[in-house]
Amino acid sequence: MRMGKLLWVSIALVSVIGKWVDGFFEFNETELFYTGAEAYGYVNESKPINDALMVGLTLVQGARAKGAVCLDGTLPGYHLHRGYGSGANSWLIQLEGGGWCDNIRHCVYRKTTRRGSSRYMEKLVPFLGILSNKPQENPDFFNWNRVKLRYCDGGSFTGDSENKAAQLQFRGQLIWLAAMEDLMSKGMHYANQALLSGCSAGGLAAILHCDEFRNMFPRTTRVKCLSDAGLFLDAVDVSGSRTLRNMYSGVVGFQGVRNNLPRICTNHLDPTSCFFPQNIIGNVQTPLFILNAAYDSWQSSLAPPTADPHGYWSECRKNYAKCSASQIQFLQGFRNQMLRAIRGFSMSRRNGLFINSCFAHCQSERQDTWFADDSPVLRNKAIAVAVGDWYFDRSGFKAVDCPYSCDNTCHNLVFR
Repeated sequence: MRMGKLLWVSIALVSVIGKWVDGFFEFNETELFYTGAEAYGYVNESKPINDALMVGLTLVQGARAKGAVCLDGTLPGYHLHRGYGSGANSWLIQLEGGGWCDNIRHCVYRKTTRRGSSRYMEKLVPFLGILSNKPQENPDFFNWNRVKLRYCDGGSFTGDSENKAAQLQFRGQLIWLAAMEDLMSKGMHYANQALLSGCSAGGLAAILHCDEFRNMFPRTTRVKCLSDAGLFLDAVDVSGSRTLRNMYSGVVGFQGVRNNLPRICTNHLDPTSCFFPQNIIGNVQTPLFILNAAYDSWQSSLAPPTADPHGYWSECRKNYAKCSASQIQFLQGFRNQMLRAIRGFSMSRRNGLFINSCFAHCQSERQDTWFADDSPVLRNKAIAVAVGDWYFDRSGFKAVDCPYSCDNTCHNLVFR
């Protein structure tokens, strides 16, 4: 079995990807460090990953005047690698993920990290997967203008409020607008093709901002959106409660998100429900591609340790192969809920879908899952090929994998 097929993390799961605070999990899904050559995530800038392109940080200098600042009041930023040739006037915007903060304690902690302050952001980050500049790694977008917009607001780029007592700024919506304005001034205004994408919390943001992004361009510009691991479900978790709904309720209320949610949703549902993609994807007018693991390794077993005092889910969380028959049955139920959530969405000819039956989270920024010799496939197409065929209208692509454990192309996340 190749190194990329089974990704082992060398230290404990929770210490790598996040921590539990007040019963909620602060998850940094783009910070997984793997021990193989196909590494993924942020690294020390002096140690590039696998000869990956390292791209520098640009701060949005005019952002403060617009009120567009990170949680701690510092300037937001992005990483831009210029396109050339046939991609010189094509733009790909990747919205960074990294969980959310839903109360004062979470957000005060977050502003002391790169998830809440540009003071702690890496000066260089690797561009892999959909951001790669190599045609053999990224066949359709390698020579586009490719941007990674850093995530420092904790509200999927949607908040607009503040907490003066705690010195917290919730300006995700303004960050989004300021960054787009800055990129427009750097040539994006002339784009003939544009793709808004994002991973996890950034994948949710890509859905929420999709039509807004479309409206920034002339109708002659081909504009589409890609959400990777952003299909968060309003579902009962392994604790028997709705941990994610409770968290989202805090985010929406604490960060002043309501006014930036789709009105077509908030006109008939509560704001927290309208932060869940299942309630908004059916009304997105711009072509949208949903890429998601049916057994999303972050969502499917979400619950604080207090909800599992005897550690019943501990081993299953770390290694899907150690799940009991009843745990697998629960996870199959999660998959069924996901399929119900996308049923109406999948009926539109303009949309795309790649739901594979893997235990994974975020597959577009990792090289081994985006496009490699042994990448996950559906209908004999790797994710990069499926997305490219859909984006360029070479062919539509909507595919849902058979239930676990029939897919032997998965790159399942396994922790130890």
